[in-house]
Amino acid sequence: MAFRQDSSQKMRQEMQNIINHAHALVDATSGELDDKIKSARSALQQRLDVAKGEYGHLETQLMDKVQAADKFIHGKPYYALGSTFAAGLLLGWIMSRE
Repeated sequence: MAFRQDSSQKMRQEMQNIINHAHALVDATSGELDDKIKSARSALQQRLDVAKGEYGHLETQLMDKVQAADKFIHGKPYYALGSTFAAGLLLGWIMSRE
């Protein structure tokens, strides 16, 4: 459980760093008068706004799926072990083929 929280926190921090760098780029080009820079700046700003919303939605979906998988594994551990074993056998067979 702690590993999942650490990973989620690291992912959230990395996404925030990317957004902060993009905002810094937008702010750095705010004084430029070239039309290409203005259009690129506005497009970047729009994509940042969309990315923030999509990231929040994806994070919510991911956490729901992780919790569902956690419930399944705790509820039926032998099914999880069996399917993992079968997937490992299949992957080993595929990788051993020439």
